[in-house]
Amino acid sequence: MTSPTTTLTDVVLPGVVLPDGLIVRQLPMPCPAPGQVLIKMLATGVSFAEQQMRRNRYPGQPKFPFVPGYDIVGIVTATGNGCDEALAGRRVAAVIKTGGWSTHVLVDARDVVLVPDELDAAEAESVVVNGVTAWQMLHRKARVKSGDTILVHGANGGVGSTLVQLARNAGVHVIGTASPRYHAQLRELGVEPIDYNDPDLGAQVRQIAPGGVDAVFDHLGEESFKRSFNLLSPGGTLVAYGTAAQRDETNNINLSFLSFYFRLMLWTLLPNRRRALFFNFWEGKTLHAKAFRGNLSADLTTVLGLLVDGKITANVAARIPLREANRAMTLAESKTVFGKVVLIP
Repeated sequence: MTSPTTTLTDVVLPGVVLPDGLIVRQLPMPCPAPGQVLIKMLATGVSFAEQQMRRNRYPGQPKFPFVPGYDIVGIVTATGNGCDEALAGRRVAAVIKTGGWSTHVLVDARDVVLVPDELDAAEAESVVVNGVTAWQMLHRKARVKSGDTILVHGANGGVGSTLVQLARNAGVHVIGTASPRYHAQLRELGVEPIDYNDPDLGAQVRQIAPGGVDAVFDHLGEESFKRSFNLLSPGGTLVAYGTAAQRDETNNINLSFLSFYFRLMLWTLLPNRRRALFFNFWEGKTLHAKAFRGNLSADLTTVLGLLVDGKITANVAARIPLREANRAMTLAESKTVFGKVVLIP
């Protein structure tokens, strides 16, 4: 099956630029190599990863210039040799780290996951990397169980708003931090909200969970990690997965992450029966590629199934055309949205 169009449109991040510095370009349509499929993009996301890449502060990002875009939902329009030809015409999702901000994307066929036909593409996209991240942190790392109490920082964000729903679906009591403007929405999701700027945040958590919480999911950074660890109950787990509060710092990001890893390891070694770890989405892909793909496919399929069944809802903050990626990036960085900003063709 071949694509009927001859060109694609993508968005390039040329260097450390403001959102208006993103470049829209057109290129000849590529053909899939053996083992690859060509996906016509229906939706791709704007996540914290792209925000950090714009600042050259995302560990492992490519050298400039490159096309950002961590995940994608689309239709397979062409298959390379060795691929299952039945994939042609099917709707799929993939987590690719970069390259998603394009009307057409080449992806290794082993990395695609089928998307149920009844799902809206933008809604499905909002739970691809966010959903897998949330699911794996909740169930593979913290291993929460029904009746547990957890604290989720940034419960209004792309990952946070998905995580709290997955937790509630699992019978977990959820405390979520967010700006007061989002508290009503969080209550509708069954979350007990707290203002993340409240200087007495720790005391408020202790009032709700006097013995501490069973897990904390924290994307803010070092100072917040310390507070979160101290809010754990015996046997509790801190899952750190970002440094949003330190987004605009200019220190060496790789050294910062090494420091975080070292501190979290030290905290875990303390004789207090509490764990601290940093969630790395790509952990183990190189050494355990088959298991990585298997877990990603299984976990994303589960999350998409929950979306189909109405057990969780998609939180699409906005749908913005690909050519207006600069506006989408500005909105995503504004801290004024509930859920995820999605780019569409």
